[in-house]
Amino acid sequence: MSENYYHLSEQDRIKLLPRRPESSHKGNYGHVVIIGGDHGMAGATRLAGEAAVRVGAGLVSIATRPDHAAIISAQRPELMSHGIKTPTELQPLLDKANAIVIGPGLGQTQWAQQLFTTVLQYTCPIIVDADALNLLAKKPEHRNNWILTPHPGEAARLLNQSCTAVQNSRPEAINALQKKYGGTIVLKGSGTLINNGSNNLALCNAGNPGMASGGMGDLLTGIIAGLIAQNLTIRDAANLGVYIHSKAGDQAALKGERGLIASDLLAHIRQLANPDIVFA
Repeated sequence: MSENYYHLSEQDRIKLLPRRPESSHKGNYGHVVIIGGDHGMAGATRLAGEAAVRVGAGLVSIATRPDHAAIISAQRPELMSHGIKTPTELQPLLDKANAIVIGPGLGQTQWAQQLFTTVLQYTCPIIVDADALNLLAKKPEHRNNWILTPHPGEAARLLNQSCTAVQNSRPEAINALQKKYGGTIVLKGSGTLINNGSNNLALCNAGNPGMASGGMGDLLTGIIAGLIAQNLTIRDAANLGVYIHSKAGDQAALKGERGLIASDLLAHIRQLANPDIVFA
């Protein structure tokens, strides 16, 4: 990649994560609401929620299918899990949110579309991932208060082109995404790129092939949302979120890349969220 890219580094982590004051309470660190988990996909919302908690969000709520809510609460009681059938049931949660994630395990059913449409009525920062990106591709919209986190296949659908075309020209693809959809774009993959509408792209050189497994993207959306809830700007949260996610993957891969799963990163996410722990 060109040396003109802004390279994410350890200094970003140290600068953007100051030590917390002794008087801290959970209300100081925001409320993340994560929406998704259609039938059979509850794990996606749980992973995103755990990542948001581990990076330091004060409160995390999960909005999911009713038959998943009790399971998630039993497995991870720190997550406030709510069974949601209709957009009307979702709105009270969204009214309390400092950051919204929509997409992990969402599916593309009428339930998913209704919840996605409801989220788009809100002005707080929104992280759009997974099936929410596929819904967006069907009805494109431009706005400034969101972060889109596509992998190459999702980027291809958003741009109505082939995945090969995206991979062959990743800088041009991310620039086209930002122009079409606005906000901040995170184009995942080897050498993740970030475009926040400025002239310079950010580049992350961390990460490894072991992270090519299910659930990794759910962690990233949760990390970014948790950072926004702690009052980072959308730009800084996207940059730092990508860096923490990738570095956590590298730390977890010290035991081997093959067989690496998303849950393996959680302990490292917590370490990286604390500025007094320095990694090379």
